[in-house]
Amino acid sequence: MIPDFIATGLLPDGIHWADMGEVRTRYCWNPHRERLLGGFERALVALRVAGCRIVYLDGSFVTEKDYPGDYDACWEMAGVDPGLLDPTFLDFRNRRSAQKAKYLGEFFPASATAEIKSPFRTFVNFFQVDKLTGAKKGIIGINL
Repeated sequence: MIPDFIATGLLPDGIHWADMGEVRTRYCWNPHRERLLGGFERALVALRVAGCRIVYLDGSFVTEKDYPGDYDACWEMAGVDPGLLDPTFLDFRNRRSAQKAKYLGEFFPASATAEIKSPFRTFVNFFQVDKLTGAKKGIIGINL
């Protein structure tokens, strides 16, 4: 279940598990958000075909912003067949422009290191920290 936003407009700390129906109901309150979620759903289909079982959704999309720029996501590599994986998910050139063009958001392997300096958090952990304040925040976990 996706909890209510806290005073900062973010989700409370932790991974909040939801299905896509709940994500759609909670976050698609205007056409812009529906368009972004459509890109995310296309990406989930491609990841599922490759064998991915878990994706984490983050970014301004999971906040109370009416017009988020995009969404950020990371995916668990366990069970993924590299031969079936859309190469776009591993294309990080030009600030992930190919990912944004195809899926309207950015994707990272969940276990990859997100930072070039200490504390060297993985993306799934990096996403759970507010980059402005350093406070813990929540993300959405989705079982595919």
